[in-house]
Amino acid sequence: MTGLPDPETFLSGESGTVAGHRARAVGTARDLALDLAQALARTERRLDRLADRAAPRSVLVTGCYVPGPANRIAAAMPELRSGRHGVRFAFGSTGRPEPAVAGETVLGELTGGKLQNVNKAIEASGVAPGEVDWTFVVDDDVVLAPRFLERFLALCEALGFDLAQPAQTHMSHAAWRLLRRRPGAVARETNFVEIGPVTAFSRRAAAELLPFPDLRMGWGLDAHWAAHVRDRGWRMGVVDSLPVRHEGRAVAATYPRAAAIEEARRFLAERPYVSTAEGRRTMAVHRRVPA
Repeated sequence: MTGLPDPETFLSGESGTVAGHRARAVGTARDLALDLAQALARTERRLDRLADRAAPRSVLVTGCYVPGPANRIAAAMPELRSGRHGVRFAFGSTGRPEPAVAGETVLGELTGGKLQNVNKAIEASGVAPGEVDWTFVVDDDVVLAPRFLERFLALCEALGFDLAQPAQTHMSHAAWRLLRRRPGAVARETNFVEIGPVTAFSRRAAAELLPFPDLRMGWGLDAHWAAHVRDRGWRMGVVDSLPVRHEGRAVAATYPRAAAIEEARRFLAERPYVSTAEGRRTMAVHRRVPA
């Protein structure tokens, strides 16, 4: 196959892995400073007020977990549940369902790539893409902010986001600097949202972007999403005030990096995408929770 795009046109050029004593100390200090600033601004209290005013919505939470010590889905469940919204869970497992989340697991012994497995879990849920108001795709190695789903959903609706993700902490493994939490920002409108570790789709975004293409690793898919969202005039964004901790596994820790790049090149060769040269940009910064 000819005409494959250069990896430099869609990769960040950085691994994003936080390793070593100095890097971890710096990341910890930055996160602590941002936590303090957010507490002084009473951001969480304002998010709670916004969440308490939100209209009830239908939500599907899905993903695929790998049983074992790095799997944190069970610990994340309290932040994904809601007394306000109708939340349905549909997780897949690459092994036998773990007892703590057996009731939320719809399929076990899955052998495909991440996105292929999530597609099967969505299909098994009986919920068609775009049938519910919001669809959340969650990796199994994340730590979520308190009352995550209710606060996140309310903020996305208030800001008009159709595709969104939480910012990642400075201790997280994150390849794109754009996606790390920023000081003074409640949320940012961006021209790029990543395929993980947590991605939220509005009804109309899910109807067009899900199920995922038949990809195992999915690198480059988010660059194509960016072009898709841009062409439709939708908004996408990063929520800094509800950062996710993604420290369990480094990027590409469970699959070959070279294979992920080659898959992306073949996928993007036939599709529009927002290139690295075009920038991963912040279009607008929202510094206060909407009243």
